[in-house]
Amino acid sequence: MAHKIAVLPGDGIGPEITEQAVRVLGALGLDLELHTEPVGGAAYDVHGHPLPASTLNLAKESAAILFGAVGDWKYDSLARELRPEQAILGLRKALGLFANLRPAILYPQLANASSLKPEVVSGLDILIVRELTGDIYFGQPRGVREVADGPFKGERQGFDTMHYAESEVRRIAHVAFQAAQKRSKKLCSVDKANVLETSQFWRDTVIEVAREYPDVALSHMYVDNAAMQLVRAPKEFDVVVTGNLFGDILSDEAAMLTGSIGMLPSASLNASNQGLYEPSHGSAPDIAGKNIANPLATILSAAMLLRYSLNEAGRADKIEEAVQAVLQQGLRTADIFEPGTTRVSTSEMGDAVLKALK
Repeated sequence: MAHKIAVLPGDGIGPEITEQAVRVLGALGLDLELHTEPVGGAAYDVHGHPLPASTLNLAKESAAILFGAVGDWKYDSLARELRPEQAILGLRKALGLFANLRPAILYPQLANASSLKPEVVSGLDILIVRELTGDIYFGQPRGVREVADGPFKGERQGFDTMHYAESEVRRIAHVAFQAAQKRSKKLCSVDKANVLETSQFWRDTVIEVAREYPDVALSHMYVDNAAMQLVRAPKEFDVVVTGNLFGDILSDEAAMLTGSIGMLPSASLNASNQGLYEPSHGSAPDIAGKNIANPLATILSAAMLLRYSLNEAGRADKIEEAVQAVLQQGLRTADIFEPGTTRVSTSEMGDAVLKALK
């Protein structure tokens, strides 16, 4: 039976990098049924909405979604609900994609590309588990209002609401503990419990869930300290679990420890392991169409797609090994290029991964 895969290239460099990942998937001998639909700004241009019904329906019907990137400065003047980024939020909500897995792995060949000293980051292998459908990004009420009384009476005021339900915290905690069990059995929960009631509730709930995982060592860290420790001693972390807002920030920080955000894949899963797979970087409209973007994060996202949604761990391993082989050959796109290596284009990097697979 064929696996139905939704391919949503999106904006900017999205189509270029997604094309290379599709080529890699096609070289593995799997029975895949790939269907492409526009999303983000590209969908707005055609349908007047960043997540049209045709795209959403395809995503719902598919075993997994391979996603490029969305966003472009030319859409910044649109109403918020019509901006390209709303497509991602809409997909997360409609498909219940509550668990975001973002590995931050430093490949030995890129130790010198990190902004930190090689001895600080060599051997880095962190998994950040970010809750994806709650927190301040989705909380209501939100908006802009006029203050009725108090010291700011008569002024306009922007406001958002941070909240988490117990079930939301429990389910992401279970994902994180189970991930830790498969690694070094260390889990750090990141919050701001010294200031926020939501974070104290988060911490208390994670501690309750921890009783079901006596083999995992649980620690807690405030988000500001976690941000500092990720730079000071990143190898002290293994699995990190945190909320939507903090996870958004910390996962990008962790990405830069590896030398380039262009190397990092991500998976967003629901309870049935249907997932959306995308690179951790953005659409980079300034380099779109130049054939210089790094496709490796998207190719590695395709490997995660095989591992988590299609249960094809062996083929996922082959992709990851091919990427390492290409790096070992000294091939680099512009974002990870350094003296002594060979600069290649987006498509040439895709060619090299395909050759390594064979």
